Amino acid sequence: MRTIKHWIDGRDTAGESSRTAPVWNPATGEHQADVLLAGPADVDAAVRAARTALAGWADTSVMRRSRLMFAFRNLVEKHLDDLARMVSAEHGKVLEDARGELIRGLEVIDFACGIPHLLKGEYSDQVSTDVDLFSFRQPLGVCAGITPFNFPAMVPMWMHPIAIATGNTFVLKPSERDPSASNLVAELYAEAGLPDGVFNVVHGDKVAVDAILDHPDIAAVSFVGSTPIARYVHERATAGGKRVQALGGAKNHAVVLPDADLDLAADQLIAAGYGSAGQRCMAISVAVAVGDVAGPLVKLVREKAQAIKVGPGLRAGSEMGPVVSPEALERIRGYIRSGVTAGADLVVDGRDLDVQEDGFFVGPTLFDHVTPEMDVYRDEIFGPVVAVVRVGSLEEAIDLINGNDLANGTAIFTASGRAARLFQRSVQVGMIGVNVPIPVPMAFYSFGGWKQSLFGAHHMHGPEGVAFYTRAKAVTSRWPEDAEDGPDLHFPTAV
Repeated sequence: MRTIKHWIDGRDTAGESSRTAPVWNPATGEHQADVLLAGPADVDAAVRAARTALAGWADTSVMRRSRLMFAFRNLVEKHLDDLARMVSAEHGKVLEDARGELIRGLEVIDFACGIPHLLKGEYSDQVSTDVDLFSFRQPLGVCAGITPFNFPAMVPMWMHPIAIATGNTFVLKPSERDPSASNLVAELYAEAGLPDGVFNVVHGDKVAVDAILDHPDIAAVSFVGSTPIARYVHERATAGGKRVQALGGAKNHAVVLPDADLDLAADQLIAAGYGSAGQRCMAISVAVAVGDVAGPLVKLVREKAQAIKVGPGLRAGSEMGPVVSPEALERIRGYIRSGVTAGADLVVDGRDLDVQEDGFFVGPTLFDHVTPEMDVYRDEIFGPVVAVVRVGSLEEAIDLINGNDLANGTAIFTASGRAARLFQRSVQVGMIGVNVPIPVPMAFYSFGGWKQSLFGAHHMHGPEGVAFYTRAKAVTSRWPEDAEDGPDLHFPTAV
Protein backbone atom coordinates (compact mmCIF):
# COMPACT_ATOMS: atom_id res chain seq x y z
CA MET A 1 0.00 0.00 0.00
CA ARG A 2 1.41 3.38 -1.03
CA THR A 3 1.93 5.82 1.87
CA ILE A 4 1.65 9.57 1.29
CA LYS A 5 4.08 11.49 3.50
CA HIS A 6 4.45 15.07 4.66
CA TRP A 7 6.73 17.65 2.99
CA ILE A 8 8.78 19.53 5.56
CA ASP A 9 11.89 21.66 5.08
CA GLY A 10 12.37 20.72 1.44
CA ARG A 11 11.89 16.94 1.61
CA ASP A 12 9.23 14.30 2.12
CA THR A 13 9.19 12.82 5.59
CA ALA A 14 7.20 10.31 7.59
CA GLY A 15 7.37 12.48 10.70
CA GLU A 16 6.71 11.09 14.16
CA SER A 17 3.04 10.13 14.09
CA SER A 18 2.24 6.69 12.67
CA ARG A 19 -1.52 7.26 12.35
CA THR A 20 -2.93 6.97 8.83
CA ALA A 21 -6.20 7.44 6.96
CA PRO A 22 -7.36 5.74 3.75
CA VAL A 23 -7.29 7.54 0.42
CA TRP A 24 -10.05 6.12 -1.77
CA ASN A 25 -10.46 5.86 -5.50
CA PRO A 26 -14.03 7.20 -5.60
CA ALA A 27 -14.69 5.71 -9.04
CA THR A 28 -13.95 2.11 -7.99
CA GLY A 29 -14.26 2.11 -4.21
CA GLU A 30 -10.64 0.94 -4.03
CA HIS A 31 -8.47 1.81 -1.03
CA GLN A 32 -5.62 3.14 -3.17
CA ALA A 33 -3.25 4.67 -0.59
CA ASP A 34 -2.73 5.62 3.02
CA VAL A 35 -1.93 9.16 4.08
CA LEU A 36 0.00 9.89 7.26
CA LEU A 37 -1.86 11.96 9.84
CA ALA A 38 0.34 14.52 11.56
CA GLY A 39 0.53 14.90 15.31
CA PRO A 40 1.49 18.07 17.18
CA ALA A 41 5.19 17.22 16.88
CA ASP A 42 4.93 17.01 13.09
CA VAL A 43 3.12 20.34 12.90
CA ASP A 44 5.76 21.84 15.16
CA ALA A 45 8.53 20.53 12.90
CA ALA A 46 6.89 22.21 9.89
CA VAL A 47 6.44 25.48 11.77
CA ARG A 48 10.05 25.42 12.98
CA ALA A 49 11.25 24.91 9.41
CA ALA A 50 9.06 27.80 8.26
CA ARG A 51 10.25 29.98 11.13
CA THR A 52 13.90 29.27 10.32
CA ALA A 53 13.37 30.13 6.64
CA LEU A 54 11.38 33.28 7.39
CA ALA A 55 14.11 35.85 7.95
CA GLY A 56 15.94 35.07 4.72
CA TRP A 57 12.78 34.84 2.64
CA ALA A 58 11.19 38.02 4.01
CA ASP A 59 14.44 39.85 3.22
CA THR A 60 14.54 38.52 -0.34
CA SER A 61 13.98 41.30 -2.84
CA VAL A 62 10.49 41.61 -4.24
CA MET A 63 11.84 41.15 -7.77
CA ARG A 64 13.47 37.83 -6.88
CA ARG A 65 10.21 36.67 -5.29
CA SER A 66 8.36 37.68 -8.46
CA ARG A 67 10.80 35.79 -10.71
CA LEU A 68 10.43 32.69 -8.57
CA MET A 69 6.65 32.92 -8.89
CA PHE A 70 7.01 33.10 -12.68
CA ALA A 71 9.19 29.95 -12.58
CA PHE A 72 6.69 28.17 -10.34
CA ARG A 73 3.81 29.22 -12.57
CA ASN A 74 5.53 27.76 -15.63
CA LEU A 75 6.16 24.47 -13.85
CA VAL A 76 2.53 24.20 -12.74
CA GLU A 77 1.44 24.78 -16.32
CA LYS A 78 3.93 22.16 -17.54
CA HIS A 79 2.60 19.60 -15.05
CA LEU A 80 -1.05 20.63 -15.32
CA ASP A 81 -2.17 17.27 -16.71
CA ASP A 82 -0.23 15.36 -14.01
CA LEU A 83 -1.91 17.44 -11.31
CA ALA A 84 -5.33 17.09 -12.93
CA ARG A 85 -5.01 13.30 -13.05
CA MET A 86 -4.04 13.24 -9.38
CA VAL A 87 -7.07 15.34 -8.51
CA SER A 88 -9.43 13.20 -10.58
CA ALA A 89 -8.05 9.93 -9.18
CA GLU A 90 -8.48 10.98 -5.54
CA HIS A 91 -11.45 13.38 -5.68
CA GLY A 92 -13.47 11.73 -8.44
CA LYS A 93 -14.26 14.79 -10.57
CA VAL A 94 -13.96 14.38 -14.33
CA LEU A 95 -10.62 15.22 -15.89
CA GLU A 96 -11.74 18.36 -17.69
CA ASP A 97 -13.21 19.71 -14.47
CA ALA A 98 -9.91 19.02 -12.71
CA ARG A 99 -8.05 20.86 -15.48
CA GLY A 100 -10.41 23.79 -15.04
CA GLU A 101 -9.62 23.85 -11.33
CA LEU A 102 -5.89 24.00 -12.10
CA ILE A 103 -6.35 26.81 -14.60
CA ARG A 104 -8.23 28.91 -12.03
CA GLY A 105 -5.43 28.21 -9.57
CA LEU A 106 -2.89 29.30 -12.17
CA GLU A 107 -4.69 32.62 -12.43
CA VAL A 108 -3.93 33.32 -8.77
CA ILE A 109 -0.27 32.50 -9.38
CA ASP A 110 -0.39 34.89 -12.35
CA PHE A 111 -1.70 37.55 -9.97
CA ALA A 112 1.07 36.80 -7.45
CA CYS A 113 3.69 37.23 -10.19
CA GLY A 114 2.79 40.93 -10.16
CA ILE A 115 3.74 41.31 -6.51
CA PRO A 116 6.20 44.21 -7.09
CA HIS A 117 3.27 46.34 -8.21
CA LEU A 118 0.89 44.98 -5.58
CA LEU A 119 3.25 45.87 -2.72
CA LYS A 120 3.82 49.46 -3.79
CA GLY A 121 3.27 51.84 -0.91
CA GLU A 122 2.22 55.49 -0.85
CA TYR A 123 4.30 58.64 -0.50
CA SER A 124 3.23 62.19 0.35
CA ASP A 125 5.81 64.96 0.12
CA GLN A 126 5.81 67.97 2.46
CA VAL A 127 2.76 67.05 4.53
CA SER A 128 4.09 69.59 7.00
CA THR A 129 7.09 71.89 6.80
CA ASP A 130 10.08 69.64 5.98
CA VAL A 131 8.04 66.54 6.88
CA ASP A 132 7.26 63.65 4.51
CA LEU A 133 4.89 60.72 5.03
CA PHE A 134 5.03 57.30 3.40
CA SER A 135 3.73 53.77 3.93
CA PHE A 136 4.77 50.24 3.02
CA ARG A 137 3.62 46.68 3.77
CA GLN A 138 5.55 43.86 5.42
CA PRO A 139 4.86 40.10 5.77
CA LEU A 140 3.20 38.68 8.86
CA GLY A 141 5.50 35.69 9.45
CA VAL A 142 4.59 31.99 9.37
CA CYS A 143 1.13 31.53 7.81
CA ALA A 144 -0.98 28.38 7.56
CA GLY A 145 -3.72 27.14 5.25
CA ILE A 146 -6.35 24.50 6.04
CA THR A 147 -8.14 23.47 2.86
CA PRO A 148 -11.07 21.24 1.81
CA PHE A 149 -11.30 18.15 -0.38
CA ASN A 150 -13.45 19.65 -3.12
CA PHE A 151 -10.67 21.71 -4.74
CA PRO A 152 -7.42 20.05 -3.64
CA ALA A 153 -5.28 22.17 -5.97
CA MET A 154 -7.17 25.42 -6.56
CA VAL A 155 -8.17 26.41 -3.03
CA PRO A 156 -4.62 26.04 -1.64
CA MET A 157 -3.52 28.18 -4.59
CA TRP A 158 -5.87 30.90 -3.35
CA MET A 159 -3.56 31.08 -0.34
CA HIS A 160 0.08 30.06 -0.65
CA PRO A 161 1.18 31.93 -3.81
CA ILE A 162 0.10 35.28 -2.35
CA ALA A 163 1.39 34.48 1.14
CA ILE A 164 4.79 33.43 -0.22
CA ALA A 165 5.06 36.24 -2.78
CA THR A 166 4.45 38.80 -0.04
CA GLY A 167 7.38 37.40 1.97
CA ASN A 168 5.74 34.96 4.39
CA THR A 169 6.51 31.29 4.86
CA PHE A 170 3.69 28.76 4.72
CA VAL A 171 2.40 25.52 6.24
CA LEU A 172 -0.39 23.83 4.28
CA LYS A 173 -2.75 21.25 5.82
CA PRO A 174 -4.75 19.94 2.83
CA SER A 175 -7.66 17.55 3.06
CA GLU A 176 -6.56 14.04 3.94
CA ARG A 177 -9.09 12.71 1.41
CA ASP A 178 -7.13 13.86 -1.67
CA PRO A 179 -3.61 14.83 -0.51
CA SER A 180 -1.30 13.97 -3.41
CA ALA A 181 -1.61 17.17 -5.45
CA SER A 182 -0.22 19.25 -2.56
CA ASN A 183 2.95 17.16 -2.43
CA LEU A 184 3.54 17.60 -6.15
CA VAL A 185 3.03 21.35 -5.75
CA ALA A 186 5.71 21.31 -3.03
CA GLU A 187 8.09 19.54 -5.40
CA LEU A 188 7.40 22.13 -8.10
CA TYR A 189 8.14 24.96 -5.67
CA ALA A 190 11.47 23.30 -4.86
CA GLU A 191 12.25 22.88 -8.57
CA ALA A 192 11.44 26.58 -9.11
CA GLY A 193 14.12 27.46 -6.53
CA LEU A 194 12.06 28.20 -3.43
CA PRO A 195 14.32 27.86 -0.37
CA ASP A 196 13.74 24.90 1.93
CA GLY A 197 11.22 25.57 4.66
CA VAL A 198 9.32 28.34 2.88
CA PHE A 199 6.53 25.95 1.82
CA ASN A 200 5.63 22.90 3.90
CA VAL A 201 2.83 20.33 3.75
CA VAL A 202 1.49 18.41 6.74
CA HIS A 203 -1.34 15.95 6.22
CA GLY A 204 -3.78 15.28 8.99
CA ASP A 205 -7.14 15.47 10.67
CA LYS A 206 -8.48 17.48 13.62
CA VAL A 207 -5.32 16.76 15.63
CA ALA A 208 -3.22 18.61 13.06
CA VAL A 209 -5.81 21.37 12.69
CA ASP A 210 -5.84 22.07 16.42
CA ALA A 211 -2.05 22.04 16.54
CA ILE A 212 -2.01 24.72 13.83
CA LEU A 213 -4.67 26.82 15.53
CA ASP A 214 -2.82 26.72 18.86
CA HIS A 215 0.79 27.08 17.67
CA PRO A 216 2.27 30.31 19.03
CA ASP A 217 4.58 30.83 16.03
CA ILE A 218 1.81 30.87 13.42
CA ALA A 219 0.70 34.43 12.69
CA ALA A 220 -2.25 33.83 10.37
CA VAL A 221 -4.61 31.05 9.34
CA SER A 222 -6.63 30.74 6.14
CA PHE A 223 -9.45 28.21 6.03
CA VAL A 224 -12.13 26.97 3.62
CA GLY A 225 -14.74 24.43 4.71
CA SER A 226 -18.14 24.07 6.35
CA THR A 227 -19.67 26.85 8.43
CA PRO A 228 -19.46 25.05 11.81
CA ILE A 229 -15.75 24.34 11.32
CA ALA A 230 -15.09 27.82 9.93
CA ARG A 231 -16.62 29.30 13.09
CA TYR A 232 -14.54 26.94 15.24
CA VAL A 233 -11.32 27.82 13.39
CA HIS A 234 -12.02 31.54 13.65
CA GLU A 235 -12.84 31.47 17.36
CA ARG A 236 -9.94 29.23 18.40
CA ALA A 237 -7.28 30.92 16.26
CA THR A 238 -8.31 34.49 17.05
CA ALA A 239 -8.32 33.59 20.76
CA GLY A 240 -4.60 32.93 20.28
CA GLY A 241 -4.05 36.30 18.64
CA LYS A 242 -3.86 35.06 15.05
CA ARG A 243 -5.22 36.82 11.99
CA VAL A 244 -7.91 34.59 10.44
CA GLN A 245 -9.90 34.37 7.23
CA ALA A 246 -12.32 31.43 7.42
CA LEU A 247 -14.70 30.76 4.54
CA GLY A 248 -17.72 28.65 5.47
CA GLY A 249 -20.57 26.87 3.77
CA ALA A 250 -23.02 27.85 1.08
CA LYS A 251 -26.61 27.42 -0.02
CA ASN A 252 -26.49 29.19 -3.36
CA HIS A 253 -29.77 30.25 -5.00
CA ALA A 254 -30.36 30.91 -8.70
CA VAL A 255 -33.45 32.99 -9.47
CA VAL A 256 -35.12 32.37 -12.83
CA LEU A 257 -37.55 35.06 -14.02
CA PRO A 258 -40.28 34.47 -16.60
CA ASP A 259 -38.43 36.60 -19.18
CA ALA A 260 -35.25 34.48 -18.97
CA ASP A 261 -33.95 32.37 -21.83
CA LEU A 262 -35.13 29.04 -20.40
CA ASP A 263 -32.77 26.86 -22.42
CA LEU A 264 -29.81 28.93 -21.22
CA ALA A 265 -31.07 28.93 -17.63
CA ALA A 266 -31.65 25.17 -17.63
CA ASP A 267 -28.22 24.49 -19.12
CA GLN A 268 -26.57 26.71 -16.54
CA LEU A 269 -28.50 25.13 -13.66
CA ILE A 270 -27.35 21.71 -14.86
CA ALA A 271 -23.72 22.86 -15.05
CA ALA A 272 -23.75 24.65 -11.70
CA GLY A 273 -25.84 22.08 -9.83
CA TYR A 274 -24.31 18.84 -11.05
CA GLY A 275 -20.77 19.75 -12.10
CA SER A 276 -18.24 18.04 -9.83
CA ALA A 277 -21.22 16.08 -8.43
CA GLY A 278 -22.36 19.25 -6.67
CA GLN A 279 -19.25 19.27 -4.48
CA ARG A 280 -18.49 22.97 -4.94
CA CYS A 281 -18.92 25.83 -2.51
CA MET A 282 -20.30 27.82 -5.46
CA ALA A 283 -22.66 25.10 -6.70
CA ILE A 284 -26.27 26.10 -7.30
CA SER A 285 -28.34 23.96 -4.96
CA VAL A 286 -31.59 25.98 -5.02
CA ALA A 287 -33.42 27.11 -8.16
CA VAL A 288 -35.97 29.83 -7.33
CA ALA A 289 -38.63 29.74 -10.02
CA VAL A 290 -40.64 32.97 -10.25
CA GLY A 291 -44.25 32.88 -11.39
CA ASP A 292 -45.32 30.62 -14.23
CA VAL A 293 -41.74 29.77 -15.28
CA ALA A 294 -41.60 26.87 -12.79
CA GLY A 295 -43.36 24.18 -14.84
CA PRO A 296 -41.40 24.64 -18.08
CA LEU A 297 -38.15 25.09 -16.16
CA VAL A 298 -38.54 21.88 -14.16
CA LYS A 299 -39.41 19.96 -17.34
CA LEU A 300 -36.25 21.20 -19.10
CA VAL A 301 -33.96 20.56 -16.14
CA ARG A 302 -35.41 17.06 -15.70
CA GLU A 303 -34.71 16.17 -19.34
CA LYS A 304 -31.18 17.54 -19.23
CA ALA A 305 -30.38 15.97 -15.84
CA GLN A 306 -31.46 12.53 -17.06
CA ALA A 307 -29.12 12.87 -20.06
CA ILE A 308 -25.96 13.51 -18.00
CA LYS A 309 -23.31 10.82 -18.50
CA VAL A 310 -22.18 9.70 -15.05
CA GLY A 311 -19.00 7.65 -14.80
CA PRO A 312 -15.37 7.52 -13.62
CA GLY A 313 -13.65 10.87 -13.81
CA LEU A 314 -10.75 9.53 -15.86
CA ARG A 315 -13.02 7.85 -18.43
CA ALA A 316 -13.47 9.73 -21.70
CA GLY A 317 -17.03 10.93 -22.11
CA SER A 318 -17.90 11.12 -18.43
CA GLU A 319 -19.63 14.40 -17.57
CA MET A 320 -20.09 13.83 -13.83
CA GLY A 321 -18.03 11.61 -11.56
CA PRO A 322 -18.65 10.03 -8.15
CA VAL A 323 -18.73 11.75 -4.80
CA VAL A 324 -15.58 11.66 -2.72
CA SER A 325 -16.19 8.99 -0.10
CA PRO A 326 -18.62 6.31 1.12
CA GLU A 327 -19.64 8.63 3.96
CA ALA A 328 -20.52 11.38 1.47
CA LEU A 329 -22.57 8.89 -0.55
CA GLU A 330 -24.60 7.83 2.47
CA ARG A 331 -25.12 11.43 3.61
CA ILE A 332 -26.51 12.45 0.20
CA ARG A 333 -28.80 9.40 0.01
CA GLY A 334 -30.05 10.33 3.46
CA TYR A 335 -31.00 13.82 2.30
CA ILE A 336 -32.88 12.38 -0.67
CA ARG A 337 -34.88 10.19 1.71
CA SER A 338 -35.50 13.21 3.94
CA GLY A 339 -36.82 15.27 1.02
CA VAL A 340 -39.27 12.56 0.06
CA THR A 341 -40.43 12.16 3.66
CA ALA A 342 -40.92 15.93 3.99
CA GLY A 343 -43.26 15.96 0.98
CA ALA A 344 -41.08 17.41 -1.78
CA ASP A 345 -41.71 16.12 -5.31
CA LEU A 346 -38.75 13.90 -6.33
CA VAL A 347 -38.57 14.59 -10.07
CA VAL A 348 -35.22 12.86 -10.72
CA ASP A 349 -33.93 10.27 -8.23
CA GLY A 350 -30.13 9.94 -8.28
CA ARG A 351 -30.34 6.74 -6.26
CA ASP A 352 -31.69 4.96 -9.36
CA LEU A 353 -28.38 5.43 -11.18
CA ASP A 354 -27.18 2.34 -13.06
CA VAL A 355 -23.37 2.22 -13.29
CA GLN A 356 -21.05 -0.74 -13.71
CA GLU A 357 -18.44 0.42 -11.21
CA ASP A 358 -18.47 -0.13 -7.44
CA GLY A 359 -17.54 3.47 -6.66
CA PHE A 360 -19.37 6.18 -4.74
CA PHE A 361 -21.89 7.13 -7.40
CA VAL A 362 -25.14 9.02 -6.95
CA GLY A 363 -26.83 10.55 -9.95
CA PRO A 364 -28.28 14.01 -10.56
CA THR A 365 -31.25 14.54 -8.26
CA LEU A 366 -34.03 17.11 -8.71
CA PHE A 367 -36.73 18.08 -6.20
CA ASP A 368 -39.68 20.34 -6.95
CA HIS A 369 -42.14 22.06 -4.58
CA VAL A 370 -39.48 22.41 -1.88
CA THR A 371 -40.22 24.71 1.05
CA PRO A 372 -37.77 26.55 3.33
CA GLU A 373 -38.65 24.31 6.30
CA MET A 374 -37.27 21.18 4.62
CA ASP A 375 -33.79 19.78 5.30
CA VAL A 376 -33.06 19.65 1.57
CA TYR A 377 -33.49 23.42 1.52
CA ARG A 378 -31.90 24.38 4.84
CA ASP A 379 -28.77 22.23 4.89
CA GLU A 380 -25.67 22.29 2.71
CA ILE A 381 -25.96 18.85 1.12
CA PHE A 382 -22.73 19.11 -0.92
CA GLY A 383 -23.90 16.68 -3.55
CA PRO A 384 -25.76 16.59 -6.89
CA VAL A 385 -29.11 17.64 -5.45
CA VAL A 386 -31.02 20.68 -6.78
CA ALA A 387 -34.16 21.90 -5.01
CA VAL A 388 -36.75 24.01 -6.84
CA VAL A 389 -38.62 26.56 -4.72
CA ARG A 390 -41.58 28.32 -6.34
CA VAL A 391 -42.28 31.99 -5.55
CA GLY A 392 -44.63 34.62 -6.93
CA SER A 393 -42.32 37.59 -7.52
CA LEU A 394 -38.73 38.79 -7.68
CA GLU A 395 -39.22 40.56 -4.35
CA GLU A 396 -40.29 37.28 -2.77
CA ALA A 397 -37.22 35.59 -4.24
CA ILE A 398 -34.95 38.28 -2.78
CA ASP A 399 -36.60 37.90 0.63
CA LEU A 400 -36.05 34.13 0.47
CA ILE A 401 -32.34 34.56 -0.28
CA ASN A 402 -31.88 37.23 2.38
CA GLY A 403 -33.53 35.01 4.97
CA ASN A 404 -30.82 32.37 4.57
CA ASP A 405 -27.82 32.49 6.92
CA LEU A 406 -25.47 31.23 4.20
CA ALA A 407 -24.61 33.94 1.69
CA ASN A 408 -21.73 32.79 -0.47
CA GLY A 409 -23.02 33.21 -4.02
CA THR A 410 -26.24 33.73 -5.96
CA ALA A 411 -27.40 34.28 -9.51
CA ILE A 412 -30.31 35.66 -11.51
CA PHE A 413 -31.44 34.69 -15.00
CA THR A 414 -33.36 37.47 -16.73
CA ALA A 415 -33.51 39.64 -19.84
CA SER A 416 -34.33 42.71 -17.73
CA GLY A 417 -31.52 45.04 -16.78
CA ARG A 418 -33.80 46.73 -14.27
CA ALA A 419 -34.58 43.42 -12.53
CA ALA A 420 -30.89 42.47 -12.50
CA ARG A 421 -29.91 45.82 -11.01
CA LEU A 422 -32.57 45.55 -8.29
CA PHE A 423 -31.38 42.02 -7.52
CA GLN A 424 -27.67 42.82 -7.32
CA ARG A 425 -28.30 45.81 -5.07
CA SER A 426 -30.81 44.06 -2.78
CA VAL A 427 -29.47 40.58 -2.10
CA GLN A 428 -27.26 40.21 0.97
CA VAL A 429 -24.74 37.92 -0.70
CA GLY A 430 -21.04 38.35 -1.39
CA MET A 431 -20.80 37.12 -5.01
CA ILE A 432 -23.54 37.64 -7.60
CA GLY A 433 -24.00 36.35 -11.13
CA VAL A 434 -26.24 37.91 -13.78
CA ASN A 435 -26.97 35.13 -16.28
CA VAL A 436 -23.79 33.55 -14.86
CA PRO A 437 -24.44 30.62 -12.51
CA ILE A 438 -21.07 30.30 -10.78
CA PRO A 439 -19.89 33.89 -10.17
CA VAL A 440 -16.36 33.13 -8.96
CA PRO A 441 -14.41 36.38 -9.38
CA MET A 442 -11.20 36.44 -11.38
CA ALA A 443 -7.98 36.29 -9.36
CA PHE A 444 -7.43 40.06 -9.50
CA TYR A 445 -10.68 40.49 -7.56
CA SER A 446 -11.34 38.79 -4.21
CA PHE A 447 -13.44 35.75 -3.30
CA GLY A 448 -15.73 35.60 -0.28
CA GLY A 449 -19.30 35.48 0.94
CA TRP A 450 -21.31 37.28 3.60
CA LYS A 451 -23.00 36.33 6.87
CA GLN A 452 -22.27 32.74 7.98
CA SER A 453 -20.24 32.06 4.84
CA LEU A 454 -17.28 34.14 6.05
CA PHE A 455 -15.63 34.64 9.42
CA GLY A 456 -12.99 37.35 9.51
CA ALA A 457 -12.54 40.68 7.80
CA HIS A 458 -10.77 39.60 4.60
CA HIS A 459 -11.85 37.75 1.49
CA MET A 460 -9.39 35.52 -0.39
CA HIS A 461 -6.92 36.24 -3.18
CA GLY A 462 -6.93 39.50 -5.12
CA PRO A 463 -6.27 42.78 -3.29
CA GLU A 464 -7.79 41.53 -0.04
CA GLY A 465 -5.48 38.52 -0.11
CA VAL A 466 -2.46 40.82 -0.29
CA ALA A 467 -3.86 42.88 2.58
CA PHE A 468 -4.52 39.75 4.65
CA TYR A 469 -0.95 38.43 4.36
CA THR A 470 0.74 41.78 5.08
CA ARG A 471 0.52 44.64 7.55
CA ALA A 472 1.14 48.30 6.88
CA LYS A 473 3.65 50.70 8.37
CA ALA A 474 3.29 54.46 8.08
CA VAL A 475 6.48 56.50 8.49
CA THR A 476 6.52 60.24 9.20
CA SER A 477 10.02 61.65 8.69
CA ARG A 478 12.03 64.85 8.69
CA TRP A 479 15.74 65.68 8.59
CA PRO A 480 16.30 68.98 10.46
CA GLU A 481 19.50 70.89 9.83
CA ASP A 482 19.33 73.33 12.75
CA ALA A 483 18.69 72.81 16.44
CA GLU A 484 15.09 73.45 17.42
CA ASP A 485 13.94 76.06 19.94
CA GLY A 486 12.95 73.47 22.57
CA PRO A 487 10.13 71.04 23.25
CA ASP A 488 6.57 71.84 22.18
CA LEU A 489 4.12 69.95 24.39
CA HIS A 490 1.10 70.61 22.18
CA PHE A 491 -0.28 67.75 20.03
CA PRO A 492 1.54 68.02 16.66
CA THR A 493 -0.33 69.50 13.71
CA ALA A 494 0.70 70.28 10.15
CA VAL A 495 2.31 73.69 9.73
